[in-house]
Amino acid sequence: MPTIAITVDGVSVNVEADQRPTHIFAENKEIVVARINGVLKDLWTELSQGDVVEGVSINSEDGLAVLRHSTAHVMAQAVQEVFANTKLGIGPPIKDGFYYDFDPQENFNPDDLIKIESAMRKIIKEGQRFRRRVSTEKDALKELAHEPFKCELIGIKGPAGEEASVEVGGAELTIYDNLGRDGNPVWSDLCRGPHLASTKLIPAFKLMRTAAAYWRGSEKNPMLQRIYGTAWPSVDELNAYLEFLAEAEKRDHRRLGNELDLFSFPEEIGSGLAVFHPKGGIIRRAMEDYSRLRHEEEGYDFVYSPHLTKAALFETSGHLQWYADGMYPPMILDEEHNPDGTIKRAGQQYFMKPMNCPFHNLIYKARGRSYRELPLRLFEFGTVYRYEKSGVLHGITRARGFTQDDAHIYCTKEQMVGELDSLLTFVLNLLRDYGLTDFYLELSTKNPEKSVGEESDWVEATEALRKAANAQNLELVLDEGGAAFYGPKISVQAKDAIGRTWQMSTIQVDFQLPQRFELEYSASDGTRQRPVMIHRALFGSIERFFGVLTEHYSGAFPPWLAPVQVIGIPVADSFADYLGEVIQTMRKAGIRADLDASDDRMQKKVRNAQMQKIPFMVIAGEEDQAAGAVSFRYRNGDQKNGIPIADAIVEIKKVIKERTQV
Repeated sequence: MPTIAITVDGVSVNVEADQRPTHIFAENKEIVVARINGVLKDLWTELSQGDVVEGVSINSEDGLAVLRHSTAHVMAQAVQEVFANTKLGIGPPIKDGFYYDFDPQENFNPDDLIKIESAMRKIIKEGQRFRRRVSTEKDALKELAHEPFKCELIGIKGPAGEEASVEVGGAELTIYDNLGRDGNPVWSDLCRGPHLASTKLIPAFKLMRTAAAYWRGSEKNPMLQRIYGTAWPSVDELNAYLEFLAEAEKRDHRRLGNELDLFSFPEEIGSGLAVFHPKGGIIRRAMEDYSRLRHEEEGYDFVYSPHLTKAALFETSGHLQWYADGMYPPMILDEEHNPDGTIKRAGQQYFMKPMNCPFHNLIYKARGRSYRELPLRLFEFGTVYRYEKSGVLHGITRARGFTQDDAHIYCTKEQMVGELDSLLTFVLNLLRDYGLTDFYLELSTKNPEKSVGEESDWVEATEALRKAANAQNLELVLDEGGAAFYGPKISVQAKDAIGRTWQMSTIQVDFQLPQRFELEYSASDGTRQRPVMIHRALFGSIERFFGVLTEHYSGAFPPWLAPVQVIGIPVADSFADYLGEVIQTMRKAGIRADLDASDDRMQKKVRNAQMQKIPFMVIAGEEDQAAGAVSFRYRNGDQKNGIPIADAIVEIKKVIKERTQV
């Protein structure tokens, strides 16, 4: 047998010409796919002289994606075995799992998932091989004539879109066959691959849920049924993930918002538009008040702007050109009509604002500015409205109406680097004050196809952000092409108590809007110069940050944020008056304290306080009353007895002032 010279994981070797990666990596069971000359390929791919081959582990990002993509195919095969007339959509891998879209004769139910999982286990046990074959468009359309959604994908000549790219969009049109033990195809699907060598290499999986989804994400297309699943390299990892999901469900801000009476989404108002109840209002006010205090200390000026504006403002800013799909439709106002109903005077288009920055530019431009005023830092809790598709709405963390803690800093180019450095430090320290401490930074750079302005300005702004980020000694991740059309940005990514990553603050340099709004200042030499504009949202939005903190603390907010900081629980009704006086004294000291004067027994009152996650339970019985004292019961069940009232107030106020958790 002739041999060929190739490189395997950096080592030059000679192998027989008919060897495939599956043979080369036969001793390493973790290798599930190979990177050949830089391209991910199946382990059954033919090799040629000079190929550079790299084994890809199932535990790597690429390996996990291939595992999950292959599991999605097995699921689709199982669905068509159990429900024979089901039509196939697409089935890509996603973060922590996969999904596949189907057009069944009847919608799936939870019992159906059990049947599908059973069929999948049989397919996996059979060890069916995934075989790739190249097809022509004509042959593929003939072979898949019974699959209308696949035929639509075959007809796509350009980029297929992110989700459909797992099916088509490569250099070749390919179909994958699942081969039975006799080597003959038992099921086939349109796909680019790559896939595992065999279904037997799927170690652990679970189907999670079903959902409705429009074909290819467009509301103009048919509604399909989507099945979500997850797959992992081991049963232990699958179980750990399921435990993580169970914990995340307990912390879900939508669930806690209802249980703790914080906010709701009345149907009468509409999707994605929340109302905050009194307890939620207290938390939100505490969040905003502390933010205001810190901004005042840092030299910000507070401004206010209206909720809607004429279209011309967003034409000037460029939002109607670049962001119209995310805006609510315009309102036509001030239109005048003749008696016969014809238009006498055309009305004006008004838009609900999706951004605050154009308004702040008008405030800057309201009068002449001098270099002595710079940097000028404008800050607003500004409510904005964005038309998000219903499928992406998620409680208050993804809404249609929300309030941004929006700041815009105007400075000279010379001030930009120093301003970015101090701004990023301020942002990180403020997030730490709210209890988030685990961060990394992400630098989003220019998208050449969606940007305005001079290349030199983009380079200067990007390097200024990079320098500010590096000064923080945090991990910096590059997001190439991820910037908005008007400038590069740094985003702060924070991990919560169970390790999930949330995008928090964003800091964006903008050379473009000052040009579009013709912003100027008088320089020290008397010339008119253009300021640099820096966009900054610390929370992202008040609502979203509220939701993140709710899940981070699992509803057990630290005392400084808790809507009720102290609940008074008398051992018996005879001590209610005494404890009521204590609670009143605490209120006068600025503590948010209530008395549980219900008819419930003491044990039930303690349980209610625990369910409401109240930081301090102040209990009083005969000994406490005689000594002018109270007893503390904390959320974790610990208790401290016989605390003089004055000392109790000092302890509670100290915890609140220092913003510590109990």
